Amino acid sequence: MIKRIALKTGIVLVVLLLTLVAASGIAHLFFQQHVKQEVESLFHQVQHYDELVTQEHLEGLPKNVQAWLEYSGIVGREKISAVRLKQTASMRLGKDQSWLPVEAEQYFASEKPGFIWRARVQAAPFIHIAARDKYDHGHGNMLIKPLSLITLSDAKGAEIDQGTMLRYLAETMWFPSAALEDYIVWETIDDTHAKATMTYEDVQASGIFTFNSDGAAVKFEAERYGEFNGAFRLHTWAVPVSDYRSFDGMMVPTKGEVTWKLPEGDFNWFRFEVIEMEYNQPAPY
Repeated sequence: MIKRIALKTGIVLVVLLLTLVAASGIAHLFFQQHVKQEVESLFHQVQHYDELVTQEHLEGLPKNVQAWLEYSGIVGREKISAVRLKQTASMRLGKDQSWLPVEAEQYFASEKPGFIWRARVQAAPFIHIAARDKYDHGHGNMLIKPLSLITLSDAKGAEIDQGTMLRYLAETMWFPSAALEDYIVWETIDDTHAKATMTYEDVQASGIFTFNSDGAAVKFEAERYGEFNGAFRLHTWAVPVSDYRSFDGMMVPTKGEVTWKLPEGDFNWFRFEVIEMEYNQPAPY
């Protein structure tokens, strides 16, 4: 009798697990379709540039910013209006927690600045977390759905707007011609640092780029809003990058990490590597 009960219980659990897996798979397809529509909307706004970036475009910028744009290979080629990239990454939710594998794709538009970042975090066997970070029309939104079924976070508001703007500003290292856009103003700090201030749709945020002796951008740092213990607070947000590679003639960083510099100590929570990059004619996934 006990064996029969155990067998029946086991069968029920397997059926429930298979049902959950199937429901999660269907929900993820809907999640992907929703994000695809957002990407199509983002790219619908894109107007491809015809003009080439020349030395004259660089005039008036800090010398280290000029050196970065020259190092990147953007001079002499068409301005970048749209981008698609693919990442492999790992993340953790706390200092003492395990690193979780992440696969992500990201899409950028530069004339009207915006991005869509879609990620799948493998939390455990058969358990994933679907995530989408968005910056569009000056506003940000972070959507997190375990198993693609349950909305854990749908964060919006002024702090999210500021944070996603800073993320966009940092990630212009992947499409450097955005540094020439009117919504970014540059200020010299010293030979290896320059301050970038971005203003768009009544939101403003600033960060500092660090450049090495070759002219490559190697770090972005800013005071960014983050949610800690249920409350938004300003803390230093640092994104060091390395391992420059050429994609379609553009020299851009491929590896990096994201660290919050907190009073109790640094919290490095995200590590990434760019493995694919497409410019100006990116194909939606």
